[in-house]
Amino acid sequence: MRFFCSILFCVCLLSACQPSPSKVMILTTDASYSASLSDDGNLALISTANNGVQVWDLTGPRLSYQWLQGQKDNTSNVIDTAISANKIFAATISSNSLAIWRLDDGSSVGWWSLPSYAQSVAIANDGQTLVALGDGSVMSLSPKNNRLIQFLGHNEKVNSVSISADGLKALSGGNDNKVILWQAQTGQPIQQWQLSSRITKVLINESGSLSFAGDITGNATIWQSASGAALSKLNIIRRQMNFSSARFAQNDQQLLTGTPSSEIFLWQVDSGKKLGHWKVQLSKNTQNKGAVVYSSVMTEPGSIVSISSQGLVEYWQQ
Repeated sequence: MRFFCSILFCVCLLSACQPSPSKVMILTTDASYSASLSDDGNLALISTANNGVQVWDLTGPRLSYQWLQGQKDNTSNVIDTAISANKIFAATISSNSLAIWRLDDGSSVGWWSLPSYAQSVAIANDGQTLVALGDGSVMSLSPKNNRLIQFLGHNEKVNSVSISADGLKALSGGNDNKVILWQAQTGQPIQQWQLSSRITKVLINESGSLSFAGDITGNATIWQSASGAALSKLNIIRRQMNFSSARFAQNDQQLLTGTPSSEIFLWQVDSGKKLGHWKVQLSKNTQNKGAVVYSSVMTEPGSIVSISSQGLVEYWQQ
């Protein structure tokens, strides 16, 4: 009994030590399917179940735009969202369509039907867009040049894509355990890496010099894109860790990751050492027992902003 009480005390103590956000904003109480934050943390894009895709200016906060993708009413089937690094473009995907939007005036750039089930989307500063597809291909679209290519380097479903800010380098990962770096304009492969199980998240930094990928078993590696050499492996001591979001921070010296189980982690890029850990909150009236961290960003040293499936934007201090 004394042993049991000691364990209970330790669990309570650990819970009490969990950092709390310094500020919380509720963007929606509606169910949400995806969300993205801009690099400066001032803009949020969130796909809601019954009120379309919403663009929020978080400095207000105020609702800037509300978009609908292929629906006559306000219901939304947008499953993934992306914001370009320069905050000019946004991309949204449903299971079978892609829409590209302008963030300066809220106008539509275009809408495209997809040949297979969409999984993930990424967009560059010039509007170059990647869409990961369930048939094992990646669609690379340049609306500016009206050019489309289909990258066929994977053997199975592609789960995650990322693109450099200039729209030249693409990174993709899928169920074939492959991570492939390739030219977004031509589909020419540059590097390829193999992890031990299916890939859940990939990320390339804005310059294209660093590539990151994580698989379902908690293997997560950062590579030098030019040489293909491994820079570090994240020091994950759990048996399993999946990533729902990832973003480089602090001039690519650190990496922020989010998980489907409410957690945010901060890592040192050159060593893979864990630097910080936070857990996002649940809404008071929610029926859900967990939260997916959709996006997080470090706005200045030690200051982190996150957005989750609970519709909450939370501000954290390291």
